[in-house]
Amino acid sequence: MAQIQFSRGIDEDAIPDVRLTRAKDGSTGTATFYFEKPKALSSTSTDEITGMYLIDEEGELLTREVKAKFINGQPEALEALYIMRSPAEWDRFMRFMERYAEENGLGFSKSK
Repeated sequence: MAQIQFSRGIDEDAIPDVRLTRAKDGSTGTATFYFEKPKALSSTSTDEITGMYLIDEEGELLTREVKAKFINGQPEALEALYIMRSPAEWDRFMRFMERYAEENGLGFSKSK
């Protein structure tokens, strides 16, 4: 069970594009999530976006860094930033992403 939510209790169906960066010494890292046409922005959703919650059997990771992207006044995408401030936070995030990727058929490729 690995889910992403923008409102507690409501799983997001859209699969994000995720980009990772990490300091050379491994001390910090950043994950940028980009969701095109997420359920959280649909016209039928009345729930407030309170953050991005990454939930799995170990618990919950949370970021409040969530921005909506609009095109011609219509909500099109959500971008969320998750910052890891220690090697332990990086490892925990990667465990979540492995579970999420496995459940949603995502692949991982390193840039050069």
